[in-house]
Amino acid sequence: MAKDTGTPGTLDVEFTPEPGLEERFSNRDDEHGTATKEKLRGAKDLVKGEAGKLTGQAGEKLRALADDGKARATSALDELAKTIEDAAATIDEKVGPQFGGYARSASGAVTNFAENLRGKDIDDLVDDARDFVRKSPGVAIGAAAAVGFVLARLVQSGIDANRNA
Repeated sequence: MAKDTGTPGTLDVEFTPEPGLEERFSNRDDEHGTATKEKLRGAKDLVKGEAGKLTGQAGEKLRALADDGKARATSALDELAKTIEDAAATIDEKVGPQFGGYARSASGAVTNFAENLRGKDIDDLVDDARDFVRKSPGVAIGAAAAVGFVLARLVQSGIDANRNA
């Protein structure tokens, strides 16, 4: 049976044959029993090797997808910061300079967050997320619900736009 070893940050696979399968062949002392045991060991090693290759390939693919998602997210955050910064002048004129300053401050915070995100690798981000969830599980659940709601609204608006087109 194959199973994940559970070591954080790895995708190692442990393989053990079906219970009793190895014992059925271990009690034979003749040349056929020995040959069968050797074939069984060879098959076990082959399965382990192939499972390791597949796990490695899956890990590489996931890392590439995560890096691409991170690049897209930082790009979107940069655009958001630019939009907020551009709106700050209008806010100065219509509401007052104090509120324009708030907009500039928000733009700077978004820019700093994008730079922080850009400067970390995927493993660091996953570790940060785990630490955050451990320290503040209620906030994490609330944030997950909010993100889920926003994503559902975005998907729904995309579906509605396709129906109307």
